Amino acid sequence: MAAKSYRDLDIYKLSFDLFIKSHKFSFQLPKHELFELGSQLRRSSDSVNSNIVEGYGRKRYKNDFIKFLTYAHAINDETISHLEKLKILYTQFDAFISELLDEYHLLGGKIYNFIEYVTRNWKS
Repeated sequence: MAAKSYRDLDIYKLSFDLFIKSHKFSFQLPKHELFELGSQLRRSSDSVNSNIVEGYGRKRYKNDFIKFLTYAHAINDETISHLEKLKILYTQFDAFISELLDEYHLLGGKIYNFIEYVTRNWKS
């Protein structure tokens, strides 16, 4: 893993792309939902990406790196939960939300695998 920047990490690239998609999608929700689940979706999807960046910034300290990657993984699960609620409440977005869910599940697996890699191979 010879990443020179967090921008080189697949999990960063995917989480950034998903943040943009989720953010734009949230503004298609009914007006009353913009500051409820829409806001929670925007904040959690941003937080997945931000925790990857912050963790990478602390990569010199293995335990800090793992801690922030773990936060990113947990918040990714939170984002999935928000999307599952929206999928039930707003069936007109079913296809798009299903696509987002598939991508967030993929991201969760990649974050998990990266945590395992760092745990086994990272030098403090």
